Amino acid sequence: MTSSKPYAELRGRHILLGVCGGIAAYKSVELVRLLKKAGADVQVLATPDAGRFVTPLTLGTVSERPVLTDLFPEAEEGSWTRHVTLGRWADLLVVAPATAQTLAKIAGGFCDNLLVATVLSARCPILVCPAMDEDMLAHPATQRNLNTLRSCGYFVAPTAYGPLASGLTGQGRLPEPEEIMQRVREALAAGPDDRPAHPGAENDDRLRNKHVLVTAGPTREYVDPVRFLSNPSSGKMGFALAEAAARRGARVTLVSGPAQLDTPARVERIDVETAEEMHDAVMAHRAADIVIMAAAVADYAPKERALQKIKKKNGEMTLRLRRTTDILYALQQQRSEGQLLVGFALETSDGLENARRKLREKNLDWIALNMLAADSGFETETNRITLLGRDGREETVPATSKREAAEIILDRIASAPDRPAA
Repeated sequence: MTSSKPYAELRGRHILLGVCGGIAAYKSVELVRLLKKAGADVQVLATPDAGRFVTPLTLGTVSERPVLTDLFPEAEEGSWTRHVTLGRWADLLVVAPATAQTLAKIAGGFCDNLLVATVLSARCPILVCPAMDEDMLAHPATQRNLNTLRSCGYFVAPTAYGPLASGLTGQGRLPEPEEIMQRVREALAAGPDDRPAHPGAENDDRLRNKHVLVTAGPTREYVDPVRFLSNPSSGKMGFALAEAAARRGARVTLVSGPAQLDTPARVERIDVETAEEMHDAVMAHRAADIVIMAAAVADYAPKERALQKIKKKNGEMTLRLRRTTDILYALQQQRSEGQLLVGFALETSDGLENARRKLREKNLDWIALNMLAADSGFETETNRITLLGRDGREETVPATSKREAAEIILDRIASAPDRPAA
């Protein structure tokens, strides 16, 4: 039985937290607080420059342990080997924030400070959470270093999109402490054979330079100029898919209904409102190599749209509806050779039966089934999905962040065999 206490599985676990010299180091204080609140024993290892951004006194107070920085301390005899003992003590080593400099040192095997020396000595799982400006993150050297760490079995948390210390807006922010806590939980739960070399690293070449078309968000079908039929879709799942595909080197076009979300880096965004507008935008890019239909498109629209606001009257009002264009059906009628089609199905009952029928009738390669729940579906940060493939494969993914779900979906898409020619 799962405990109702948040992060109960962290109680008594030994966590090493590496803090590097970057502006995002201020978030490490809250991360330590959350780890301690969950009952973990936390030891902070700071790089020499970390103290420029957050003081050892602050981190030491919240962790209830002195912050360790020096590789060769003079005060304690024999403590120059503590990078070895710490590496064996820890159940998990987290580097958050992980700067470009520290990532390069770890990837290159350098050990000129206590943190990187402990990383090289550690036998436990290692989670790195990069944080830097967008151009630094995108530089081939940084990406090469991250791929090196992934190939070593390290967990690499995706960066967040938003305002950066440079004043720009883009990819590179350190995830919020609550999201890092989720990744701590996942890393601790994974056995040695479960540690990913990289979410999709072995399949990145399959997506690199491919054109990926993603739809996201709701559509609005207007009754009159001020009223419309819609649904609560936030667009988060589709935006996460677009972001992940772009990070893997794909050329991404995102067709979005009304969604209050920032456009992911290196993604072309096309905003639409109605199902008809989404159909037209999708069909204009129907030659994409991969199409992922994650939008919650309205199935029905008012048969007639009033030109003026409909005034309230006594009695009932009858609203006549018409079917909207089935975008997936239109796509598969004009699909190009080798194109992969991925659909989504949100259900409240008979989920597998309905998803299998949609997979078959729409001639899809994959379909992702969501069952509406408190932690899955509309306006949630997490999703519970079941992936169904045209080859009969079915995989259930427990509740996880929509970003992580996006990585899993892209992994399966990239690892699938090529679609046979028609």
